[in-house]
Amino acid sequence: MDTQLELWQVVLSVGAPFILAVVEIFHPHPHDLLRIDLPAWLFVHYAQLLLFPLSALGLATLMRGQTGIAPMLCRICMFLFGVAYTIFDTAAGLVTGILIKAANLSSNPEAWRPAIDTVWTHPIVGGAPAPFLAVFGSVALSVGAVAAAVKFKRSGSSWIPVLLLVMSSFGIAVFKTHAWPGGPLTFGGIAIASAWLLWEKRTAAA
Repeated sequence: MDTQLELWQVVLSVGAPFILAVVEIFHPHPHDLLRIDLPAWLFVHYAQLLLFPLSALGLATLMRGQTGIAPMLCRICMFLFGVAYTIFDTAAGLVTGILIKAANLSSNPEAWRPAIDTVWTHPIVGGAPAPFLAVFGSVALSVGAVAAAVKFKRSGSSWIPVLLLVMSSFGIAVFKTHAWPGGPLTFGGIAIASAWLLWEKRTAAA
């Protein structure tokens, strides 16, 4: 039973953010929404609907069995990140993608631009320039990762994976996108840091 739990912890804490990082490498940059690579756009955003909450759960799972303020803060922040980013990505990613697909199938795609821009520039759920849910989710991710890092360091983990976890959690905020390079660097770094921390934890227990 313990082995199965450890396997699921690795799958969630390492596998989910790693797969998310790979998927986001192919996230198109929306310079002109009516001319984006629509199949890639829709694929990435459908995948992210599952991978954002799984990655949040994975980071929270690192705190399994831990008590105190830092683990509790990590769990709360990961819940907030998972909810906020899933809602944000549904509107800014999938809703705009569905509208773009309909526009491209119509005889006058430009006639759809006001509707697409209305969603895209929405101050809460839109995709640009700085929608509330995207900013809120990014902050929650960083705070949660810092809280987890504090707990790991206090538990005896080495500095390198702890610092990697903290620095990578700010990738989306620094680059202001979860497309390349923000998303892949953020979730790739979290995956590597999580694997390192779990390995150190298991080595110490052995």
